[in-house]
Amino acid sequence: MCAFHRNTNGHMLVDSKPLAEIADRFGTPLYVYSGNGIRDSFNRFKSAVSQVPGKVYFALKANSALGVIALLARNGSGADIVSGGELERALMAGIAPADIVFSGVGKSRNEIAQALSTGIGQINAESPAELDSISSIANELSVIAPVALRVNVDVDPDTHVKISTGQRSTKFGISNNKHEVANLYRRLHDDPNFAPAGLAVHIGSQIQSLAPFEKAYRALLNLGQSLRGEGMPVPTLDLGGGVGVSYDDGSTTDFTDYGALVQRIFKGKGFKLGFEPGRAIVANNGVLLSEVIFVKHGDNKRFIIVDAAMNDLLRPTLYEAHHNIEPLNDLGPATGFADIVGPICETGDYLGKQRKMPDLNTGDRIAVMSAGAYGAVMASSYNTRPPAGEVLVLNSEVHVLRHKRSVKSLLDEESIPNF
Repeated sequence: MCAFHRNTNGHMLVDSKPLAEIADRFGTPLYVYSGNGIRDSFNRFKSAVSQVPGKVYFALKANSALGVIALLARNGSGADIVSGGELERALMAGIAPADIVFSGVGKSRNEIAQALSTGIGQINAESPAELDSISSIANELSVIAPVALRVNVDVDPDTHVKISTGQRSTKFGISNNKHEVANLYRRLHDDPNFAPAGLAVHIGSQIQSLAPFEKAYRALLNLGQSLRGEGMPVPTLDLGGGVGVSYDDGSTTDFTDYGALVQRIFKGKGFKLGFEPGRAIVANNGVLLSEVIFVKHGDNKRFIIVDAAMNDLLRPTLYEAHHNIEPLNDLGPATGFADIVGPICETGDYLGKQRKMPDLNTGDRIAVMSAGAYGAVMASSYNTRPPAGEVLVLNSEVHVLRHKRSVKSLLDEESIPNF
């Protein structure tokens, strides 16, 4: 069953809780997550890859709410981070430093020092300049830095161009076109400030086919075996994330085929594997609730103007992403097409275009489905609009993760100079 579903009266529920009651209690706009759904998705992913030795690290960039991270930590998850701020979140949520992997192309010296001082489990380096920086800082701190090299295997993941990271045309990873990775790994091996941790790859997000994974993983395996053949330790192959989900129906993601692919390629090869799912764990386990402000009938279309906007959910504007949009209660059959838009002063401020919708009126509520990933975590206060709050429902109990901020709290962060 999907985390969000309707009862026989047509009311949308999470667990046994009507979303309309949650909206009454906490107001809108509001993110609502299914704790049971998040936990179950993580455990199903972990089970699918359990035939090979490894560790699952949740990608915090998908959803960095402390309550979500803590729930996953209690189910055995590590953390894949891309900033010093995410490192602090992971630690606060109860993830051990040794279970944290630091990815990203632009780690500052302060962030590297923070990670090494904390005793982080692995840093994925993405350039020779970054290796220089890590070596220098490790030497200053008198610590040994556990470093893996992120490889750019030049694989097209066949996903949206803005979330495609596996090709040489992107900023990510180290190309192996002219043996750059092998040369850098030898340097990594010879530098006393490093403990070689292995190789890493991440080719993109929302990947719907197994073929790009297979091509990338086999390239990584061949490179790891080649380096081992030279007598160098390559303990870990970090496979990244990227498993796609269905935004069309919000259905539970089946990881069986992905797990079988991993087993077929890596079982018995003697490497520890790392996995960094994000979207696949949380996307379909979250919704954004919103209330209709007005319905406006233009010359050639209907606009349903709601109190959630692009500052709350940027994906439709940024990626042309599709999210199903449904009324919280059964309002009858669709009566025509409509654009669901927010109050922000941008034509690009929309949650959905040309959607078949029933008659909606001021005060009716809707749910923007599959909003658990890259939703609240990408929110802003554009137009001085405090972004939506977040709650998590676990075993039918509602937990506040983050209250909606007030305009006063936004203004209190600023000051007017004494001109």
